[in-house]
Amino acid sequence: MALPQPIFMPMRSWPHQAELVAHDEHYTLFRFITIDPINLSLKGKVISVVSCFSVILLTAWITQQFGSSTAYPIIVASMGASAVIVFFTPTSPLAQPWPLVGGQLVSAVIGVLCTRAFSHTVFASACAVGGSVLVMLLLRCLHPPGAATALTPIMAGATSTLGYDFVLLPVGLNVAIILMMAIVINRWVLRYDYPTISHQADGIKHQHSTLIQPAQRIGISEQDLEQALENRNMFVDVSTGDLSKLLTDAQIQSFKRYRGNITCADIMVKNILTIEYGTEVEAAWSIMHGEKLKAMPVLNKARRVIGIITWNDFFKFINVNVNETFQQKFRAFIRRTPDISASKPESVGHIMTSPVNVLPESTHIAALVPLMSNQGYRQIPIVNDENRLVGMVYQANLIAALYNEQSIKQAS
Repeated sequence: MALPQPIFMPMRSWPHQAELVAHDEHYTLFRFITIDPINLSLKGKVISVVSCFSVILLTAWITQQFGSSTAYPIIVASMGASAVIVFFTPTSPLAQPWPLVGGQLVSAVIGVLCTRAFSHTVFASACAVGGSVLVMLLLRCLHPPGAATALTPIMAGATSTLGYDFVLLPVGLNVAIILMMAIVINRWVLRYDYPTISHQADGIKHQHSTLIQPAQRIGISEQDLEQALENRNMFVDVSTGDLSKLLTDAQIQSFKRYRGNITCADIMVKNILTIEYGTEVEAAWSIMHGEKLKAMPVLNKARRVIGIITWNDFFKFINVNVNETFQQKFRAFIRRTPDISASKPESVGHIMTSPVNVLPESTHIAALVPLMSNQGYRQIPIVNDENRLVGMVYQANLIAALYNEQSIKQAS
């Protein structure tokens, strides 16, 4: 039997290796161009651009009014870079008040000092940048535009009259205006939590111990993130608090994708017993004790949740002394006072816990996990679109929902 003849393709039909490499390089370059370095919505970008424009305009105008000499610039060029950092990445450690103010002022001092100490422009420039970065690192106020501020006196030339008063005007005034506007715009317009306060701001370093705090029973804690960054020995331009929130949100999104669309309305208990603000303490205890309830929501006339009452709300008013037992004190507390005036709380509204966290009935059960596991909630009132009570989700309901779905997945 004749063997099949091999099929040979013409050489010109095979792509040349150089062509493949060039194609990969063009594709890689295209990917770099299309990646957006700022993860902001179009509205956020427009507001940030307008903020930069407004702040630089106001800074230059105010400095011009205070300036008494035309030899000094009304604004330092590096303030433009500072505005970009402050308004586009306000949660960055580099954009916080101390790096902004300290970094700019320290760099201005180093720049003037290098101008006076060295006559060679090249060497003075290198010393200004290297010295300013070193001092900013030592003072923990690293701010990249500060290195550009350090170069300003040197670039002005040997004949320039820029002296140490350059640190106060225009640099000091420029920074003060930018900082005030950054706080106002970020907090009231962009709705950012600026300045972002780090857990290490008070100088107390977290100890990476095995002790788990109540709010860190599950998931990734900020101590875990700090340790991971130490192990990688790299800088991440985001605070550990924001990074922790981002990872928590990612975990919730993953949980939703894995579990499916199960909402609070699917697992809540309906037709639950409720009480009102004016319900007597004795009547409320009778209901809870008789129905074996651990908690009851307190509603107003419109069936909106104004509080919640638990066993702890009854017990927290009991102060047992030597002459009386707990049972005696408790009976005396819940018993209605027959007189017009009373020396103890008489209605539920006086002992309830308020305000209370509620969730819409359309909320995914993933939102219940951190509330019940990390924050210790045993029950969450569920409301409708009109914020009226429609049910209650207990820890047992959440556990049953997770267990039943897992059993179904394993069976299938």
